[in-house]
Amino acid sequence: MHEEHIHYSIVVPFYNEQENVLPLYMKISEVMDGIGESFEMIFIDDGSRDRTFRILSEIFENDRRVNVLRLRRNFGQTAALKAGFDFARGEVIISMDGDLQHDPEEIPQFIAKIREGYDIASGWRAHRTDNWLTRQLPSRIANWIMARLSGVDLHDFGTTFKAYRREVIQQVALYGDLHRFIPALASLTGATIAEVPIRNIPRQTGKSNYGLSRTIRVALDLISVKFLLNYLTRPFHFFGKLAFTSLAGGGAIGCFLAYDKFWLRQHIMIEHGPLLLIGILLIVSGIQFMSLGLIGEMLSRTYYESQNKPIYSVREVRSRRDEAVDSTRRDSGPWHS
Repeated sequence: MHEEHIHYSIVVPFYNEQENVLPLYMKISEVMDGIGESFEMIFIDDGSRDRTFRILSEIFENDRRVNVLRLRRNFGQTAALKAGFDFARGEVIISMDGDLQHDPEEIPQFIAKIREGYDIASGWRAHRTDNWLTRQLPSRIANWIMARLSGVDLHDFGTTFKAYRREVIQQVALYGDLHRFIPALASLTGATIAEVPIRNIPRQTGKSNYGLSRTIRVALDLISVKFLLNYLTRPFHFFGKLAFTSLAGGGAIGCFLAYDKFWLRQHIMIEHGPLLLIGILLIVSGIQFMSLGLIGEMLSRTYYESQNKPIYSVREVRSRRDEAVDSTRRDSGPWHS
């Protein structure tokens, strides 16, 4: 049976959002019906403990355009988005949060940017309304650093509200909390990126899943992304620089101490004990950095030569797709070859 062509896939992960599921679904449906092109909605229940999945199931029963993925546990937003991206069939994939802080009425702006020829349209919360100290300030610092590190000139990396060409987003390997850095990672493949100013709507119902501890995770992720962008395929270049710097410092100290010992007849341990220990430490560290670089090179080769391992596990799929989906593939990873 011929598979219906889908123009747009709306991907929304939910985690304990029972109050927001139905209003968001109704808004998305209204906006997409107004656009007048074929679309599907992919709602992911990321291990919710409230009535989120029950409400999603009721929506599915009444709308053939809705697909519901239920993950086995709470894998996190990156994994939930990845599950939705893998399942999507639309030419353009639009992702957004399930807490009503993203306005579906702004979806046409994203579509317009994709039609202009861009590969990614990324939301920009130009006027934020959340807490200045715990959310806005850390976000501005992180966005500034990320723009400098990645060379991608965006004001807002963190928002989930984005539109992607499917062939672009499905080439990006996602794990951990890397969903907020998708534009930077996609830039490795030459993706073109545009920003779309969006409103930052305060949460009306439910409890926020973000806190101050998230800032620390973002900072650590910045380091990870910098390494991925510059040294993923050549880790020895990163560790090699550290190794040569450390060995050069240790070697210089060693030469100085050797001169003192054999030329000036100084007692090294008495005259330069701490300096000797520093020199030994630098040389040992250099050797360790060299070893890490070589191990990183081997791991990099293994990574590229091995099969991809999924970062999520699906408990249940509710969909009316024409094609039969093998249960093993449903349970273990992407639905597209």
